[in-house]
Amino acid sequence: MADYEFCSVEREGHLLIVTMNRPDRMNSLHPPANFELEKVFNDFAADPDLWVAIITGAGERAFSAGNDLKYQAEGNKLEVPATGFAGLTARYDLNKPVIAAVNGVAMGGGFEIALACDLIIASDKANFALPEPKVGLAALAGGLHRLPRQIGLKQAMGMILTGRVVGAEEGRQLGFVNEVVPADQLLEAAKRWAGLIMECSPMSIKASKESVYKGLDEANLEKAVNGKYPAVAALFKSEDLIEGPRAFAEKRKPQWKGR
Repeated sequence: MADYEFCSVEREGHLLIVTMNRPDRMNSLHPPANFELEKVFNDFAADPDLWVAIITGAGERAFSAGNDLKYQAEGNKLEVPATGFAGLTARYDLNKPVIAAVNGVAMGGGFEIALACDLIIASDKANFALPEPKVGLAALAGGLHRLPRQIGLKQAMGMILTGRVVGAEEGRQLGFVNEVVPADQLLEAAKRWAGLIMECSPMSIKASKESVYKGLDEANLEKAVNGKYPAVAALFKSEDLIEGPRAFAEKRKPQWKGR
């Protein structure tokens, strides 16, 4: 894997582990970090041998504190790539699963990164908030729209309009956190979820993720069910479509090709 300055990248088989690495600034992101992460996730999206990604933060304090406001206060311009904050928040065409392993503070843009992921596994030390209104800003990297869709309008507005901090267990109760684990078990828990996903056909996973997200854009259920989704079309032309039933009939684990 390529070397990066503001993040680290590890590959474990079909799994990619991405760690935001600015612990001295609570993994807040400035333009160089954002553009690095865009390249990381461009490469992830393009690599057929990578099926799932985990994103987490370096150190024990923070997943990400969001935009690097100190960098902005020093007179620098905060630019964001076309794919959004961390190369994820505006990446609407990614049909591979991404898991957020939230190891500490996830504030503002950091929370928006987690909300842009498909699953959130949280340390029992994690905290979440969209505090932008307290500093004269707004959560415009998707948080204002993803949070109501994921936990309902009234609960989301309770967080958005106050900027209040929500702990990991309350996040699970609200519905945006999938699992809360002790801090020292976080990465293993995220890998466990990734492993469960990778037991499935990557073609099926792509078709399922794309259908869910594109279907949510349809107000009419019939249109959502009958939508023309490219990943579904690819699934029905794939080797995995043959391998799955064959493995079942032969009482063995399938050998997925992802094509």
